[in-house]
Amino acid sequence: MRLGWLCIALLPLLVRAGEAPLQLAIGAPPATQLLQLNHQNVLSRGPLPSDLSASLGSLWKLFVYAYLVDTGKPEVGYTCKGQDRDEVYCCKAGERIERDQALTQSCGLYFSPANLKLNAADWHGYWQQRQAPLWISDMARLQPQQRVPVAELLQQLGSLPAQEQARRVLLDVMLHAPEGITLGALGGRLRVKTWSWLADHDAKARQGGFAGWLVDGTPVWAGGTGTSQRILKDYAQALGSALPAAAPKDAGQCVQVQLFARYPVRQVRHKGTGQLVGAGALRGDYEVQFANGNRLPITSEGELFVGADGQLTARLSREDYVARVLDREASAQPVEAAKALAITIRTYLLQSATRSGECLSIADSSASQRVAPRPASDGARQIAAWTSDLVLAGSPVNYHSDKAGPDRLAWQSAVEQAGQGLRYDAILARAFPRASLSRWDQPIAACQALANAETWLKKQQPGWRERLQGELGYVETSDFAVCQLNGGKPHVDRERQRIFVRGLYSLQDRLDLTHEYLHLAFAAHPNGQDETYIEGLARHLLLE
Repeated sequence: MRLGWLCIALLPLLVRAGEAPLQLAIGAPPATQLLQLNHQNVLSRGPLPSDLSASLGSLWKLFVYAYLVDTGKPEVGYTCKGQDRDEVYCCKAGERIERDQALTQSCGLYFSPANLKLNAADWHGYWQQRQAPLWISDMARLQPQQRVPVAELLQQLGSLPAQEQARRVLLDVMLHAPEGITLGALGGRLRVKTWSWLADHDAKARQGGFAGWLVDGTPVWAGGTGTSQRILKDYAQALGSALPAAAPKDAGQCVQVQLFARYPVRQVRHKGTGQLVGAGALRGDYEVQFANGNRLPITSEGELFVGADGQLTARLSREDYVARVLDREASAQPVEAAKALAITIRTYLLQSATRSGECLSIADSSASQRVAPRPASDGARQIAAWTSDLVLAGSPVNYHSDKAGPDRLAWQSAVEQAGQGLRYDAILARAFPRASLSRWDQPIAACQALANAETWLKKQQPGWRERLQGELGYVETSDFAVCQLNGGKPHVDRERQRIFVRGLYSLQDRLDLTHEYLHLAFAAHPNGQDETYIEGLARHLLLE
């Protein structure tokens, strides 16, 4: 009998062990590489076979999106009526979804030609002018079951119109992936539309993957066994090691920095000749002499300027700014701590900079952020690229070398946490429990804080302490956030230390809050997984 149960338990593992590897194609033809991946590693690399084809799945929506943006079509939206089962991908009854969200959620009802009132002749003419293949230009063929050559698909993605906007919006696919595993492994490097369809030889099974771009605009496609969400989750580790951290194609809005804001500059001289430098752009190595007598070597590739008043200004891309601040304030090692700080630096810039024409303006100062007056190191550039466009939303941010505090990341603590094996997102969650990872151009908090519920829970902890300290596995913690539950059952996100509940209006609400807190406090012990034990303990604390 025990052997029979063992066989049943091992069956899913045996099935998964026999899965075909995930296929990952990177780059436009003829330089496309095809990688084969298992759940942990890259198994092989080679040129993309010319005869490899796949179902289009929901990737057809990406071409409709590009057409709408490139031709300037007005937003039409789609209002859910609760009468179509496919609305599960769109919105709740009575709600409305628009173009960008419809793309990331794969809302086919929004992109249907009937909803958008697309004209087949206009569509054909537009794509024919771009020399697109028939499976794109013939609207009738733009269907999930349409098989397309992967090389042809990558070729079209490489020249797809409106891809800059699509890349920016599609970061939400990573941000909204379940459990945070994908975002934790991939950061901001992958900007893709997911696809799923029926398996080729089994109508009851699914196949899926994704297609789009790396952050530098390199086209990418993946296909394998299972739904797209399962593939992103199961192959996150292997994808993380396979994808390069290339510099973003669009390095972001310019940032104008007043260098050495608290230290007046007396003069700037060429390092080699000693010649005094006048107003204008700097190219080469120089020495800055300050009014207090100190001297500092600097290097410029044309991004530093001496003003008419003799002061220095830097004009940097946003990601170059992030990398230079990382070099100046800390280090690109350890990697997970550096990722956490880079996102904090980028968020601080978003929250604190002022506008100066088309640029953001911020001082180089210990009161804000200090900027290295020389090109960023390769390590810092890679960290900035890996986290490209990621910011925190939901709380103010700050950081310090060694002093932690509310909504403040301590670099020393981040280094210690990275040494304990924590990923950058877990490090950030401990420093900013009410904040959520989001994208630069649309910072939206996933945690709508319930301050009264959090305050109530923390007030209860001293009174519960004597009773709970005798329970095996209990670890009291105040490092958490209580968030508004918008749907589903109350739950806890252990990795981000967040409790999701409806509110604090009834006894049931307080029971839910206590129940989920106990899950968090027993997270490192099997008791934390025992619903009967947790519920009984919660009721004892509140009712007895």
